[in-house]
Amino acid sequence: MKTHKTLLNFLLLIAVMLFTTYETAAQIEFELQPSQSMSITGKGPGQDAAKNPFEGEDCLVLVENIGKVTFAARTQQKGQKYLKSTSVAPGKTERIQLPKNYELYLDTTSEGTALARLSFKKQED
Repeated sequence: MKTHKTLLNFLLLIAVMLFTTYETAAQIEFELQPSQSMSITGKGPGQDAAKNPFEGEDCLVLVENIGKVTFAARTQQKGQKYLKSTSVAPGKTERIQLPKNYELYLDTTSEGTALARLSFKKQED
């Protein structure tokens, strides 16, 4: 009986760990065509975007350039104009703070197709 209870507690612990890991990070990859601007959060009608798993909260986005073309990661408050843009060179990763009610966009030039990988992480206090 004690072995059965120990096994049940162990399985419950593993289930909680898996759920916690899933909830604290989400990873998404994008291919951006030349001169494309893509809304990554704050998806509107007709836009191709990722669902921010921490919408309504401050979060951190790791923007990794996995391609050969530089692109820009741009943040702005919902409904406002351009705020801040960070260039992401090939092979580099940039940490972007995404406050509550802000949107993230990826912008490319006409140089070629860009490839990006995003990892959303919950902002720790």
